[in-house]
Amino acid sequence: MSAAASAAHLLVDDTPSICADTLAQAFLGKRAEELLGYRRSYGGYPVLSDARTMAVTRNRYTEDPLSELADRGVDQYVILGAELDSFAYRSELADRVRVFEVDKPVTQRWKQAVLAETGTRVPPSAFSVPVDFEKESAGSLPDHLVRAGFAPGRPALVSWLGVTMYLALEAIRQTLAVISGFTPGTELVVEHLLPAGLRDEAGQSYAELVSAAAAEQGAPWQTFLRNRL
Repeated sequence: MSAAASAAHLLVDDTPSICADTLAQAFLGKRAEELLGYRRSYGGYPVLSDARTMAVTRNRYTEDPLSELADRGVDQYVILGAELDSFAYRSELADRVRVFEVDKPVTQRWKQAVLAETGTRVPPSAFSVPVDFEKESAGSLPDHLVRAGFAPGRPALVSWLGVTMYLALEAIRQTLAVISGFTPGTELVVEHLLPAGLRDEAGQSYAELVSAAAAEQGAPWQTFLRNRL
C-alpha cells in the first residue's frame, strides 16, 4: 500500500513532486493497474490523499538528512521494516552510502523476487538483512547487521517508518534501546501515530478508517505514542 501511494503521487498530484519514487509503480507488479487505476479515479478521496501525503513526506523527511549526513561522512543507512522501499535502487546517494534493509525473511524473499521480475539492478551497496523479531529479540539486530557488513564503530542513519503502530510498547522500547547503543553520531528517524486525544478531525477520520482496514488484514494497530515513552 505504501508503494501504491508513492507511485500514485507521481500520477495524481501536482508537480513538483515531494519525493519521486520512480520504481514504486514497477514494484507493484501485476497489481499496478488495479491499485493505480483506483487511485486515479478516486485520488481526491481523503484517505487516499492522506496516504500519499504520509508516504512521500516521510520518505523525503528521511532522505534529505541522509544526504546531509553523507556530506559529513556518514556512509551507513539502516532501514527497519524495509518492505518495498526503493531508495537503494533509485537514488544516486546510494552510491555513497551502504543500505541495510531489515525485514522478515518472508518479506525479504518476496522483495528479491520483485527485484528479479522487474529487472531492477541491485547495487553492491544494498544489503538484505532478514530478521524475524517474532522469534528473536531486538537485541539480535546488531549481530545480524554486522554479519551483513555493517560497521558497528561508524555512525549511521536509522529509519523506522510505518512500523511502530503495529508493535507492542515493550517491543518499541527494546528496539530503541538497541539503537541507542549504536556508535555516537547515529541518528534515528521514527514515525509514530498519535493517540486519539491528540488527533485533529482529519487525523481521527483517517485513523478510524485505516485502522479498521489494517485489522481486517490481520495487522491491527497496537500502540499510539505521545512525545515520551
